[in-house]
Amino acid sequence: MAEMEPGVRLYRGYFDEAAQTALLRELESVIAAAPFFTPTMPRTGQPFSVRMTNCGPLGWLSDQSRGYRYEARHPETGAPWPPMPQMLLDAWAALAEHPHPPQACLVNFYAPDARMGLHQDRDEADFSAPILSVSLGADCRFRLGGARRSDSSRVFALSSGDVLTLGGPARLRFHGVDRLLPELAPKLASPLFSAGGRINLTLRRVT
Repeated sequence: MAEMEPGVRLYRGYFDEAAQTALLRELESVIAAAPFFTPTMPRTGQPFSVRMTNCGPLGWLSDQSRGYRYEARHPETGAPWPPMPQMLLDAWAALAEHPHPPQACLVNFYAPDARMGLHQDRDEADFSAPILSVSLGADCRFRLGGARRSDSSRVFALSSGDVLTLGGPARLRFHGVDRLLPELAPKLASPLFSAGGRINLTLRRVT
């Protein structure tokens, strides 16, 4: 583990190749029960470039009519979100240093041309728990900013199996994904990566 800055911890290769494969098998079941959907921006209705689903008691949503929020059911199927894989709950217990389990796990799929602009994770009621992020698939160029959008930022790669936590003084820092680095994609045997891409799993406490 490397604490890159106060509250920013990067666990390179936390999930080895066998663990990544096992986690992907569980995610395939999650996505079969809660298919990917495309969120839209609150004001403009513009679609995100990532597709998304969730697992756990709550799921994060965004659309033009109701904005950013957490809900207990899939927006298209109306079904409850499937449970979080135990491997993710174990990672939270080992790394989050928080007494309560995560309530939401966002599953973001990045196609090779997808990206995520600088943003804060601030739709939760309590910021005492960290954000825990797991990377699977192609490397990405990750950008970490400051407490304000205008602050300077640093860039580093996140690779398959890496876990990043933002907590404490870093909990509300702006962050995003500039682009994928498909030339660094590992050969993960899963239909989820039949055309390349990256999956990011983001675990959060909500209430």
